[in-house]
Amino acid sequence: MVEPLAETTRDMYAAAEERLLGIIARQLAAGLDAPGWVEAKLAAVQPLRRAAQAVVDELGRATQLEVWDAVAEAYNVGHRAAVAELGALSDDARALVDDRVPNAQAVDRVAQEAVDVVTATHRSILRAVVDTFRAVVASVAATPLLGIGTRRQATQDAMRAFADRGIRAFVDKAGRRWSLPSYAEMAVRTATARAATEAHMRTLAEAGVDLVVVSDAPRECPLCRPWEGRVLTIGGPAGARTVEVEHAVEDGRMVPVRVAGSLDEARTAGLQHPNCRHSVSMYSPGLTRIEQATSDPAGYDAGQRQREIERTIRKWRRREAAAVTPEAQRAARAKVRQWQGAMRQHLAAHPDLRRNRVREQIGAGNLPEPRTEATAEQVDAARVWSGDDASVRGMSDDQLAAAMRSNLLDDRARRRIEAEADRRDLAALLDRAAPRGTLAADLTPFSDAELGRLVGHVDDADALRIAAELDRRDLAARLPGVRPELVGLSDDELAARVRYAIEHGLDDVDQLAAEAHRRDLLAALFPGGRLVDDLSGLGDDDLAWAMQYADNGELLRIAGEMDAREAVELPPPADTGDAVENLLADRDALAEAMGDTVPGPAAWGALAADQTVDDHLDDDAFWADLRDASAALYGGDDEDQDQDERHLITRREARALYDEYVYRQYLQAEQDCNGYLLNKKAQAAGHNPASLFSGPARIAYARASDELKEWWKEHGRLTQAEFIESVTGKPQRWADGARKNESDQQNKR
Repeated sequence: MVEPLAETTRDMYAAAEERLLGIIARQLAAGLDAPGWVEAKLAAVQPLRRAAQAVVDELGRATQLEVWDAVAEAYNVGHRAAVAELGALSDDARALVDDRVPNAQAVDRVAQEAVDVVTATHRSILRAVVDTFRAVVASVAATPLLGIGTRRQATQDAMRAFADRGIRAFVDKAGRRWSLPSYAEMAVRTATARAATEAHMRTLAEAGVDLVVVSDAPRECPLCRPWEGRVLTIGGPAGARTVEVEHAVEDGRMVPVRVAGSLDEARTAGLQHPNCRHSVSMYSPGLTRIEQATSDPAGYDAGQRQREIERTIRKWRRREAAAVTPEAQRAARAKVRQWQGAMRQHLAAHPDLRRNRVREQIGAGNLPEPRTEATAEQVDAARVWSGDDASVRGMSDDQLAAAMRSNLLDDRARRRIEAEADRRDLAALLDRAAPRGTLAADLTPFSDAELGRLVGHVDDADALRIAAELDRRDLAARLPGVRPELVGLSDDELAARVRYAIEHGLDDVDQLAAEAHRRDLLAALFPGGRLVDDLSGLGDDDLAWAMQYADNGELLRIAGEMDAREAVELPPPADTGDAVENLLADRDALAEAMGDTVPGPAAWGALAADQTVDDHLDDDAFWADLRDASAALYGGDDEDQDQDERHLITRREARALYDEYVYRQYLQAEQDCNGYLLNKKAQAAGHNPASLFSGPARIAYARASDELKEWWKEHGRLTQAEFIESVTGKPQRWADGARKNESDQQNKR
């Protein structure tokens, strides 16, 4: 009765949707093969928005006028139907009713509600258009990078999917997403049906009629089937019952009528839903004859199949409108013809059906697709997309992973998940490596990357500890027998490598185990990055191993521990009254105290490069060979051992001994002179007092204090030439000149 009133509104929204699809398709197709297409398309969002805004503005103005006219006409239709059923008016009175709008307030209310409902979707149209455009650009930008198609193919695929969905700018309370024409037609059809029904029922109620009967429509749906041919009350209570009412033409005669329920109850159960073919009319007790309602499930199924074919035709028409390439447009047009042929075959098989070509046009359908429940991944992706940082923090790791797998997120949302994952990884790392703000004593379980992340979150002292640990690892990576790529792994990563090697039968299990042992030993010997305080409980091998990682101070501690374990009682210093004789006597006494357990310095060259002394501790032949090498080096044999030690000293050794002699003289003179070694002029010039004990006598005496000159007079001062001559017993060319210079300087005093 009033269904055609919504067709004009539907056609307007269908045309608007087609125009918007065309705008998007043309904008995407422009410069499709040119470089920088993605950047150009993203920059074209504003022009796209302006073009869509123009379409929406024009649609809004036309919609308001059309909806008001449709609702007013529907109200008139309902009123006229009630008057006709009552038969209370003459033809002239009925013509008068046709010329006016009854109950203008009711018309205004229903019409305004319909306008508000329909135009509410306009706020979402622009957002849907822009979001779709950006989503198509993003998917097209990613597809060629993945190697699964060209940009033109990707654009066509994305627009085809978008055309199948249509511009769905409204979601109802049930969560169903409606396309523009579908929602507009549904809203206007509902409003006109309400207006017609309200006028119809109000007119009947004002005339005292309370009973109506539901019509018998062909191909009824399961929702309406229980109410066909049933009598309902307009204003009575719900529930089936039998009522006594007065006969329509016989005054005073009461007749029983079986009532199935109230009209509101039937509507709540589904009667008069959108696209419903059933109507209600006045029931006259005693006169109205109710025919037996006939059920036609097969006809209903055939009608639903027709609707399905119509939806498919509309789908391919939308694809044709959104086609980017000529090939896609031709393919979509061929599909339209194919399904039109299927429609002709279906109608031929069911002659009672009639073809309505309008329903095959874009936007003709007024029911949304069945709602599909969102998957957990889609829900999680929606939380990331629409929420803020707080909502992302409230999601579990599994939920964030599900959102990433959904492929529904853009780059911004993915960056938010990545940032949250980094924050959680850092928090977990700080809990393990720096619980309660204190850096862990053992840093060996952490990888280089983890230690690098910790540096910015600890104080300066802990940062120095991390730097020392990284330096120790750099040193370890250069040591023989150590695989550099394993040094920087964390304990968990190393354990994973071991499991993988065992499961796959790899041959590097021993090397991985050696790395784990190295870490255990390092943690035991260097707790907190420092050498253990008590070295007495460590074996010689452990101390020798620790020397690889020790700093200078720790090396001295290790050397002191080793000296304590193999202590040799040193002889007292010689006191012959001659500094040179004291030096040689101390040297001889030290060699005698060491005995045969340690060869002389010159004899160490007899050792092979790949051998150690430990390999020969119990080898008498080795030590005999070593003594022979020493004798050959000194130019004598066992029979010459009683000769003067100085005849075994070479000039090179004598020069090395001279440095020791000079240092001894300097220390003794500083003690005897109470530190007064330089005169005031030399002190002001900043000369080193140790330099006075070697070099030309004239320079030394010019810078020496009076106390030092007196000390030299008593203890002497030898130049290198004089010292070499004294320890080797061989005359030196420059010795005489040095003695003369020394004498001249002494005589000047």
